[in-house]
Amino acid sequence: MRRLTATFVAVCMVLMASSLGAALFLAAGLPVIPSAIVALAALICLVLYNAVSSRLRDRTDLGDQIGDLSRGTSDLARQVAELGRRLAAMEERVDTTVNRARGAVDPIAAEMGELGALVKQLAETVALHDTRLRGHALTSSALTGPALPGAPEPLLPPVMLGDPSPLLLTTEDIAAPGAEPVAVPAKAQAAAPDSGRFKGMSRDGIIATIAGAIDNHRVDLYLQPIVTLPQRKVRYYEAMSRLRTQDGDVVPADEFIDYAEAGGIMPKIDNLLLFRCVQVVRRLLLKNRDVGLFCNISMSTLTDPAYFRQLHDFMQANRALALSLVFEFRQSAYRSFGAIEHEGLAALADLGFRFSLDHLTDLRMEPKELFDRGFRFMKVPAKLLLNKAAAGQSDIDAADLSNLLARFGIELIAERIESENMVVDLLDYEVKFGQGFLFSPPRPVRPEALHGQTPSVDPVAAPAAAPAASPAMPPATAIGDRSLSKQADDPSSVLAAPDFLPHIMPA
Repeated sequence: MRRLTATFVAVCMVLMASSLGAALFLAAGLPVIPSAIVALAALICLVLYNAVSSRLRDRTDLGDQIGDLSRGTSDLARQVAELGRRLAAMEERVDTTVNRARGAVDPIAAEMGELGALVKQLAETVALHDTRLRGHALTSSALTGPALPGAPEPLLPPVMLGDPSPLLLTTEDIAAPGAEPVAVPAKAQAAAPDSGRFKGMSRDGIIATIAGAIDNHRVDLYLQPIVTLPQRKVRYYEAMSRLRTQDGDVVPADEFIDYAEAGGIMPKIDNLLLFRCVQVVRRLLLKNRDVGLFCNISMSTLTDPAYFRQLHDFMQANRALALSLVFEFRQSAYRSFGAIEHEGLAALADLGFRFSLDHLTDLRMEPKELFDRGFRFMKVPAKLLLNKAAAGQSDIDAADLSNLLARFGIELIAERIESENMVVDLLDYEVKFGQGFLFSPPRPVRPEALHGQTPSVDPVAAPAAAPAASPAMPPATAIGDRSLSKQADDPSSVLAAPDFLPHIMPA
């Protein structure tokens, strides 16, 4: 539109200049050249006038637009300032509200923390009182001993020592001065056993025999290998306690553990076993860092404040062995765990130690819950896995158990394997680890392996450092159609380690 207007104005200016030149030539009688010059000058004047007037008009319009823009910017600045003021007021109100809420919540949180500490102390006190109240059912003649002057010595040394004398237990340590005896479970209160090493003995006599065995250091450590399937390479060992009577008979744990629980001796046995397991793990790590050890712990050890506190301190001093030492609990005991037991598990898990569940009687479990509690292994009897009738009553098919546990980071170990047919069937279930008499029975650790001096070099920090040369390897013990000598041919097997094998006595 503006272009059309400019064209029209230019045409008009040309017509006006031409008309002026024609009037001068026709009316005034001027010659053609002067008339043309006058017309051209008139045209130039008209063009200059139009340009100047257009420029002035555009400047006026631009000034008006700039004024409008300034007024709009001023209005926008005022609005932004108002918005900032309102936002500042809102932030001040939010801070005030938060401070008020924090002032109201902080005292409640502090009171809840104090209440939690009081509840914890109350639970410990109730547990101690319950233990003492239940102890009135036991005769005090079985385990009472002379009072010890002063405070009792610690059950476990704070660091790893070669001399296990701080751990040697006596009958005087079994019952603390002034403490009431512990109640006997229903199983131990039954009539005298009619089979086993304690046949014909009374309950009090059995407890006294166990206490005497501890007092005379007749609790031995046995190891049974856990091998990979189907390679049968030793990957772990399970530590087992055996009791020797005065006549030299060996009593397995299944025969005396209930009576030890009844007499309150089990925490002492666990601590003694654990101390020896740490010694064995250190010797194993000198040769092979990939070998681990399973150590059984009873439920009473977790619930006894004094014993568990010393156990926790001992394991904290040896937390470098966390990846090689696994604590084992029975399924029946785990299902009866309460707040105190789970708190003990959490304390050991915080140190980096892992747990294993064994003696399973069924496959009803929650793998995620077990993983969250720190369980990384599960031992299932081979007969339970292969028993389709028993597996059909469980929550999961036995053939899918290994994959289910693997999804939650738990390794499945088949125990009590007694025949080659079991191994073949278990391979179909994708079981990677096996344990049983087919591979090796439990074999005792020689006393010099436990009572000898610990190497001055930390085996964890310097695994290449080995102790002095040991005696020759003992003869292998035949197991089925295989022998331990076959495992000794495997250089990666712990059974072939020259620093460890001489300390294992043949079965």
